Amino acid sequence: MSESQPPPVGEQGGAQPPQNIAAAIAEVSERATLLVREEIELAKAEVSEKATKLVKGAVVGIAAGVFFLTALIFVLVGCAWLLYYYLPVGDFAYFWGFFAMAAILVVLGVLAGLIAARAVKKGSPPVPSMAIEEARKIREAVGPNPSADGGAS
Repeated sequence: MSESQPPPVGEQGGAQPPQNIAAAIAEVSERATLLVREEIELAKAEVSEKATKLVKGAVVGIAAGVFFLTALIFVLVGCAWLLYYYLPVGDFAYFWGFFAMAAILVVLGVLAGLIAARAVKKGSPPVPSMAIEEARKIREAVGPNPSADGGAS
C-alpha cells in the first residue's frame, strides 16, 4: 500500500531541492548585477577617455588660436593702412581704412559663425559606443530569441 502513495514533493526523483534553486537564482542575480556594474564602468571609462581627448584638443586649439589671433591683428592693421593708402580720401583721414577693414571682418565673422553652427549641429556627442554594443550583445544572448520560436504564438 505504501507503493500507491506519491513521494513527498521534496523527495521526488530528478527534482532539485529548493536550496539549490534558490542558490542558482541568487548566483544568476549576482552575476547579472556584476555584469551591469562592469558595463557602467566601461561606459564611464569610454566617455572619460573621449572627454579627455576633446579637452586636450581644445587646449591645443586655444593656444593655436592665440598665436593666430596675434598674427591676424598685425595683418589687419597692415591691411587697414593699405586701404587708407588706396582709398580716395584726404590727408590724415586714415580712419576710413580701419572702418573698411572692420566691415570686411564683420562679413567674414558672420560667414564663419554660420559655418561653425552648421558643423556643431552635425557633430556627435561622446557616446560610449563600445558599452552600448556590449549591452546589445548581452541582451541578445540572454534575452529570448524571437526567431527560435518558429513564429508560433
